[in-house]
Amino acid sequence: MIKQAIIPLAGLGTRLLPLTSVFAKELLPINGKPGIEYILEECIDAGIKEIIFIISKKKMMIKKYFYSDTFYKNIIKKKKDPKVIEEYKKIQKYKKMIKFVYQNKPKGTGDAVLKTKKFIKDKYFLMLLPDDLIMNHNCSKSMISAHLKHKSSVMASMKVKKKTVSRWGIYNLTKKVSKHNFIIKEVVEKPSIKSAPSNKAVIGRYILPKTIFNKLSNQKPGKGGEIHITDAIQSLINENESFIAHNFTGKYLDCGTMNGFIKSNIEISKL
Repeated sequence: MIKQAIIPLAGLGTRLLPLTSVFAKELLPINGKPGIEYILEECIDAGIKEIIFIISKKKMMIKKYFYSDTFYKNIIKKKKDPKVIEEYKKIQKYKKMIKFVYQNKPKGTGDAVLKTKKFIKDKYFLMLLPDDLIMNHNCSKSMISAHLKHKSSVMASMKVKKKTVSRWGIYNLTKKVSKHNFIIKEVVEKPSIKSAPSNKAVIGRYILPKTIFNKLSNQKPGKGGEIHITDAIQSLINENESFIAHNFTGKYLDCGTMNGFIKSNIEISKL
């Protein structure tokens, strides 16, 4: 089983300025709850036991959020509000599961993943990107099922508009192996519209093999001078490592842009 998850949180969130000039984007409330808590709930429901947050010194606010014991204890001592007590217990539960590692220079998602190398114990681990919420169905849980069935790495997949392919990692797929799962032939990081192999995109859920650390350790920067996880994945595919694209059935919400963040609040309030 997959028992560990990593969540890259060191990004500056420039697409959500000016809010992120003073506040970590992952703590911004979505329908009254910090966005990161939706990701944590998904992990717990999928059977994850340990979660590794990758933050930077500029994002210490995130760590402080989970270490505000004195703040909560003082309030509970003065006023035994059941809602405050419940919230404190929830934060305590999360804190016991979370470890923190640091990526202080923005060198890309691949570099962020590499920072977790010494903490990963098993052959496979889960990675979730916090800008991508998937509601109504636990995508991580269904990906873990696909992983167990096909003995393969798995990445979430969704069709996107052709004009937006340069935002995403884009797949070229081969055969179908089950109802929602396809073998990946190629994944290209942020291709141009003309060079994109399809309009099927990587959405922010990955089950990755521990062997990816060997690729990342020696990988040269790609587009934008960053270390991209997709480039390391393609290297493994080239060596016949199996990767599956999983067409998830939940509702996708993009929380990484201002328009997406506003729409996510509206959509989740309807659930």
